Amino acid sequence: MALDYFAPGVYVEEVDRGSRPIEGVSMSVAGFVGFTEDVRGDAELFKPMMITNWSQYVEFFAKPGSDGFTDFDAYLPFAVQGWFNNGGGRCWVVSIGTKLPGSPPPPPEEVATRLPTAGGKPSISVNLRLPEGDEQALLPPGEDARIIIAIEESTPKPLPEDAPEGAEPPLDTGEFFNLVVKSGGEELERYDHLSMNPQVETAVADYAVAVLEASEYVVANDISVSGQALSRRPGNGFYEVAPPPYISPPERITRDIQGVRDDRQGIQGLFEIDEVAMIACPDLMRAYQVGLLDLDQVHGVMEMLVSLCENSFPGPAYRMAVLDPPPVKVGKNENAAVAPETQRPQHVAEWLSAFNRRSMFGALYYPWIKVANPRNGGRPIFVPPCGHMMGIWCRTDESRGVFKAPANETPRGVLGLAYETNMREQELLNPLGINCIRNFANYNRGYKVWGARTLVEPDNIQWRYISVRRLLSYIEKSIEIGTQWVVFEPNDMDLWARVSRTVSTFLARLWREGALFGASPAEAFYVKCDGELNTPDTMMMGRLYVEIGVCPVRPAEFVIFRISQWAPNQ
Repeated sequence: MALDYFAPGVYVEEVDRGSRPIEGVSMSVAGFVGFTEDVRGDAELFKPMMITNWSQYVEFFAKPGSDGFTDFDAYLPFAVQGWFNNGGGRCWVVSIGTKLPGSPPPPPEEVATRLPTAGGKPSISVNLRLPEGDEQALLPPGEDARIIIAIEESTPKPLPEDAPEGAEPPLDTGEFFNLVVKSGGEELERYDHLSMNPQVETAVADYAVAVLEASEYVVANDISVSGQALSRRPGNGFYEVAPPPYISPPERITRDIQGVRDDRQGIQGLFEIDEVAMIACPDLMRAYQVGLLDLDQVHGVMEMLVSLCENSFPGPAYRMAVLDPPPVKVGKNENAAVAPETQRPQHVAEWLSAFNRRSMFGALYYPWIKVANPRNGGRPIFVPPCGHMMGIWCRTDESRGVFKAPANETPRGVLGLAYETNMREQELLNPLGINCIRNFANYNRGYKVWGARTLVEPDNIQWRYISVRRLLSYIEKSIEIGTQWVVFEPNDMDLWARVSRTVSTFLARLWREGALFGASPAEAFYVKCDGELNTPDTMMMGRLYVEIGVCPVRPAEFVIFRISQWAPNQ
């Protein structure tokens, strides 16, 4: 509205009319917590790091030249690889350590950075210089202590100023190099005119290992084989030197997994990232198997994870936790882990009854799956299925939509199952909300995810299916974000109409995509925003009420064909 017109002329005003479209949020971003082989580059221990492909995972959480897996068979690398193989896209990874808690610290030579020669042979090994006793390796890390060693081309030392006139400079044999210690782009130390010849004349160059004894940051050792100094010279380039791995005391593991929300660490740190919509902690099972956690502690972490998914104040709860069944036989010894292939359907049913936690924001898959283990020559290993299953969620979102149940899909990268459940056994598990992964070899269909239920109470049928829970979360979160423009607008009938049109347009689009049931939009949803809901009293309190009802499509879990004989003349 123009305020003043004083001079004659043509005035053009831009007026914002109509509704603003609601853009659907992504429900296909995962969060993982567990052990990794290393923590490098921009990644930090305990803090979430965004990963978009397996190569990025290897870049941030594997040692240089490694395959990304660990020598102690951590499950997180298998889960993340399964996520990407099955269609997962962007995810966030939290490393809670590169060694199992309580492990003995590795010897210095194991964590040393080896600087090779140009021909790939060993030259120098470099470690960070730590205080006496390596106390830093036993404490939670603060700032990143990694440094970079740069090897540069160099020459012999120049002749001194008082050298006789006509003196010949030392012969440049190519063996000489400079070594620069850097951190964060800052040069900390520089050592010029170095050689790998222990008997080199000091007027020509300095023996590298002897000079580095004075370094405040690194400790160097000569690991070169016999030969001339040139053949033992480290190759030019940049080499990362990492501190000894952080090894948590066993009693800290639950705190490390849970993390601190204010510091954005652990599981709680993932809940500070709005786009994360599904979360798993595969190495909770690894910690249980090696005796770092008992079953009650496992239940405590699971309870915390589910409770965090249920509470997303001030916005609607929209995250889901994908749980793995601990390999346990409750009736035998509830605190003893067993081999995953010995856990039968009745055992997992007994365990879930003992856990006794129900939630529409949780999902559980059985059994564990068999995948190739690169650290064991590609031989198979049984791993929790959470990462592969969440990848299928993402794949289904992309190919069909969040309203499609992520089931009757083939899990990629699966070589076998810890236990092959049959129809009668699934009749025990399915009503409990335990989703089975089945082998349909008899039908030439391979392995299939053959369940799509949440862990809600069995009698709460409106939230029985994963797809329904995620669709409603998708609608709620999209509307919450897409209507922020309404706040502080004049609360009148014009605003009511604009809000109704905005929400109705969004829901109509979902109906056309097949997410809502009904022959017409009127049968699929309704949006009410009028004077009956928004009375003078509510408007005086600054409130705007909008009532929305939707009819989500539900999966055809049971397909019944009724067949009888029919005589057309009767």
